[in-house]
Amino acid sequence: MSAASEWRTERNVAARARLDRALPGIFPAPVLRHALSRPLIPPTPRLAVESYWRAHLLRADRLARALATRSGHPEGWTWRLGTEKGSGLAASFRMPPSPFREPAHARGKGHCCICGQPVYRFGWHRDLWGAGVPNKNARWHAACVAAWKLWVAPSDQVKVLKAHQRHRCAASGKRLFKTAEVDHRVPLYRVWREHRDDPWPTLLGFWGSPNLQVVNRVVHVEKCGREAGERALSRQVALLRTAFPEDRAEEAAWEPLPVDGAG
Repeated sequence: MSAASEWRTERNVAARARLDRALPGIFPAPVLRHALSRPLIPPTPRLAVESYWRAHLLRADRLARALATRSGHPEGWTWRLGTEKGSGLAASFRMPPSPFREPAHARGKGHCCICGQPVYRFGWHRDLWGAGVPNKNARWHAACVAAWKLWVAPSDQVKVLKAHQRHRCAASGKRLFKTAEVDHRVPLYRVWREHRDDPWPTLLGFWGSPNLQVVNRVVHVEKCGREAGERALSRQVALLRTAFPEDRAEEAAWEPLPVDGAG
């Protein structure tokens, strides 16, 4: 046995003993099975839960959005951007809206600041232990943490998304190359422009797996080029609306600009 294998065995024996001591009488069976199958066994129940959701990102994404649907659209909330400290607002439309991080809509201790639902022991989303009250020290579900990381940095999870698509390009159907890239089917600038008033739980789907795809780089470059042209046209139309009647603005955007010296 190599030194590394010997170290791992000793470490796992100690971690298993520590985990067994800390385990409550009731614990999610899939999480425990996952923990005991790891090359390095998590030594605490909370770490076991976190490890489980990291290994099941798409499941975490579905659960986080389902919990958000259970919370519903907060009354009086609208999707806004801002940079003021303590406002809870995102500075860019590329970040998923999170109303429960805003002071006006926060649900207080023991509730997840992403989905708004109660957080129980070990960051779990259900009260398996019959406590009747959430964990006042918790602000995130373990599943929502994993989902949030997928939403804000989907390119970091390209391996998971490739496997989900069976290593086929979502646009061309061809086999994905090593250089394949993660893309939003509906670009986020269009979500901000066209879907800003959608119910909040619906909005989250634009950051989650329903709107994520892996495409080969050449396909992604072409798509980005089309989207850049669309954004440029939208900006041009907005500028021309100040000089033309509204029904002429878009038409004028397509007209060639006069050459210097021309009439």
